[in-house]
Amino acid sequence: MGVVVSQTFKNTIYTYIGFAIGAVNTLFLYTNFLTDEYYGLVGYLLSTANIMMPLLTFGVQNSLVKFYSSYMNNQTQEKRFTTFMLLLPLFVIVPVGVIGFLGYKGITQLLSGQNEIVEQYVWVIFLLAVFMAYFEVFFAWTKVHMKSVSGNFLKETFNRLVTMVLLFLVFLKIISVHEFIIGLAWMHLARVLLMGFVAYRIKKPVFEFSLPDNVKDVLKYSSLIILAGSIAVILLDVDKFMIGQYLTIENVAFYNVAVFIAMVIIVPSRAMHQITYPMTAKLLNEKNMKELAILYKKSSITLYIIGGLIFLLIITNINELYKVIPGQYSGGLAVVLLISLAKLSENIVGNNNSIIFNSNYYRMILFFGVILAIITIILNILFIPLWGITGAAIATLTAFLVYNSLKVYFVWIKFKIHPFLKSTLHTTLTIIFLSLSFYFWEFGFHPVINIILKSSLLSILFLFIVIRFNFSNDITHTLQNFVKRKSNKH
Repeated sequence: MGVVVSQTFKNTIYTYIGFAIGAVNTLFLYTNFLTDEYYGLVGYLLSTANIMMPLLTFGVQNSLVKFYSSYMNNQTQEKRFTTFMLLLPLFVIVPVGVIGFLGYKGITQLLSGQNEIVEQYVWVIFLLAVFMAYFEVFFAWTKVHMKSVSGNFLKETFNRLVTMVLLFLVFLKIISVHEFIIGLAWMHLARVLLMGFVAYRIKKPVFEFSLPDNVKDVLKYSSLIILAGSIAVILLDVDKFMIGQYLTIENVAFYNVAVFIAMVIIVPSRAMHQITYPMTAKLLNEKNMKELAILYKKSSITLYIIGGLIFLLIITNINELYKVIPGQYSGGLAVVLLISLAKLSENIVGNNNSIIFNSNYYRMILFFGVILAIITIILNILFIPLWGITGAAIATLTAFLVYNSLKVYFVWIKFKIHPFLKSTLHTTLTIIFLSLSFYFWEFGFHPVINIILKSSLLSILFLFIVIRFNFSNDITHTLQNFVKRKSNKH
């Protein structure tokens, strides 16, 4: 776990820096520097591009991770495989671009039916999707060489930092809102070029224009993994897209703020998966089930404890947080709770996704995923007109709970391993107890001071319980070593 701990720590630092910048952008700059309509437009454009991205990559980012280690012992086959992976997305991007160009008017009318403001920016969606797609391909190249930190910085921090600069330029009236949106597209282009440069520096790809061995299996996996990637994105972003189809665009902004608050819960998960994903693929290729079971449980309890603490900090401080952002956004309070529970369920399954997507059983889980994607869309169609953005959150929570439960059950049936420990139950009881204890406890100071005081007390108490009853050996040892290092310095 040494490589995992080291790179997870660095990835977590960059990811949290990115989320801190993103929090300032989402909660304060967007809400004050852009109108609700334009903020909703930005969220709609990015979410729609994100939905397109898995199709344009053709599953290459996952196929690289799954198959690369199996080609490493043969330089010729490695060169052929690398060339094939880097060129494959173009066979989707070019035809989709041509179709989009020829049918642009009809596509524009479809997407801008509820909100005319979308009409002049439909072309931006395709460019964003292309840039996002090749970013993921280059990022996967760094992951297979166990060098994910620079890519994680570009993925989590760089884009938010540039967005902050662009927002201030809007505020200072140096650029218009229209130029801001175009600037976001340029930023994504710069990011993919930087990611390509980083990937090239880590290991220069050598091209050989011949098909690699086992190409049928690679193509079969890639084509099916498109569905997996699309399902994951649908579960994440389709709610924002459909809110834009059923409600005025401002509601996307309100929903986006609430979702961003809840998304902080999966920051540790995203950081850890950058390195556990290729490790899981390697263990599966080696058929090392014993180490895989250990990694499964360790990743689950570690992420559940860290995510549980963040969940507590969000839920017990949410009322105070909404007091320091514009009042019209407070309608998303219920959304925060529902999406937070959905994200916490992602943490508890550990590296489950990595196990399924890198195994020979990925085809069956796609069947469940397709059904759940359909259910998600149907629930959004039913719930959004009834309950607005809260209905979208209910649909998302339902989908995530069912989806994650099915994946855990599937891995248990096929591999006879599960992510749960006694500490999982103890952590759950601790989260429930502290949530109920601290939610109704309010201080009489300024909201920011109240958040700091409550968060400090809650964090100390939660971490004390975790260490005292040793919920996780990894977390206990990490915290104890941290305290020892601090003590030795003094």
